[in-house]
Amino acid sequence: MNDSSGTSKVPFNQQKKASLTYIVIVTVIAAIGGSLFGYDQGVISGALNFFSVHFGMSSAEVGFVSGVLALGAMVGCLIAGFLSDQIGRKWVMFIAGALFTISSLTLAFSGTVQILIVGRILSGIAIGMASTIVPLYISEVAPARIRGTLIGCNQLAFAIGMTTVYCVNALIANLNSTSFNVSVGWRWMFGSGAIPAVLFFVLTSFIPESPRFLFKQGKSDKAEAILVKLNGTDTAQEESNEIQKSVKSEHKGLFRELFAPGIRFALVIALLAAAFQQLTGTIAVGYYAPIIFQKTGVGTNASLIETIGIGVVKIIFVAIFMVYIDKLGRKKLLSRGGYAMAAALIFLAVLFAFNKFNGVIDVLILLGVLAHTAFYELSWGGGAWIIVSEVFPTSIRGRALSLSSLTMFLASYFVSQLFPVMLSGMGGTWTFIIFAVFCIAMGWFASHVLPETTGKSLEQIEAEFKTKKGTSSATSTIHHA
Repeated sequence: MNDSSGTSKVPFNQQKKASLTYIVIVTVIAAIGGSLFGYDQGVISGALNFFSVHFGMSSAEVGFVSGVLALGAMVGCLIAGFLSDQIGRKWVMFIAGALFTISSLTLAFSGTVQILIVGRILSGIAIGMASTIVPLYISEVAPARIRGTLIGCNQLAFAIGMTTVYCVNALIANLNSTSFNVSVGWRWMFGSGAIPAVLFFVLTSFIPESPRFLFKQGKSDKAEAILVKLNGTDTAQEESNEIQKSVKSEHKGLFRELFAPGIRFALVIALLAAAFQQLTGTIAVGYYAPIIFQKTGVGTNASLIETIGIGVVKIIFVAIFMVYIDKLGRKKLLSRGGYAMAAALIFLAVLFAFNKFNGVIDVLILLGVLAHTAFYELSWGGGAWIIVSEVFPTSIRGRALSLSSLTMFLASYFVSQLFPVMLSGMGGTWTFIIFAVFCIAMGWFASHVLPETTGKSLEQIEAEFKTKKGTSSATSTIHHA
């Protein structure tokens, strides 16, 4: 694959201004991978009730087909981490696009439960690769002053992808009879994902390789030309010097480097942020939103329409998150978001304690779910991905981020497996209280442990962690862009 990005050598003595349009185009193309993450994760919420009947699946089989996506994603994020440090960030996105396409078609044409599982595993691998490489890539091409906003584009794309598939699911479910949906409709739900997958596969050819990866490979001319286009001449020259200094001081990028002083602290921060993101309970609400709404007494198709409301809320509040993440800083948004999600979950717990559902309770539960979703998107939804993509050195960023993604998907798998069991065995009240406790813990973590990284270059953040200044910066003043 060529780097069709206009990367001819541009001397630093020729003044060039940063091209915001170019930065946005590159970010949007990369973020399509995030939309596919949301699309493939969300499609199950509509197809589940139909293909389970089509294949006559038991509740255990349904749970496995839903949860196996996370198992595939664990494999995918490890593959992405290794390959991104070997062949480049761009190539990994290209491979992920191909896998998204293949998995969508496999699911659409599956004739047995076994083929359905294979398709879900392939989809999971693609999701794992995209979820690892997209925020990593954007963090490495984004100017420091707007890095949080641009990485947030990945979460916005995720929300758009999930909302789009909610709409597709609802459209198919409501325009056709139940018998049609059980026989064919769910296939159209899965197959529709091939359209954005092909788009991502094709457009990836037109974006540049990460300049930080190119510096690591000794291709400084190409890297500097890309930096000039992204940052303008003056900032590019300064950043080029920082990156090259950083690359020269780094080792070969082995996994054992993660346990070196300073970097070990970064690893702890990243893994905790990754795990906490899934323990908000949002993955359970997303996967099983139609089931939650059905439990209140509404029908299958009506519950799919209500689920669209979750997607719309996601888009709105991710957009707000993108506006404020580089202004208010990571610590403030993540801390307040954790406590706010806890309040929403406690509200849901109280509603489920009534154990008698009617029109009023149904509306209040919907409002509670939407409130939880809004607070999640204002904080941990995109914030966790920003943190894990910022704190590691270039030489091991791919592999380190793969461990963070692995942690996310491992937590996701257990939550998706345990949530329906908890909901049926313990009831909604205690289920939501447990998640509320986790949200309170993550609010404290963000406030008292998490370092502030807002407005700093990746090399500045790396230097602070290596000298163990990351610990003291946890309570420092925000560095505004």
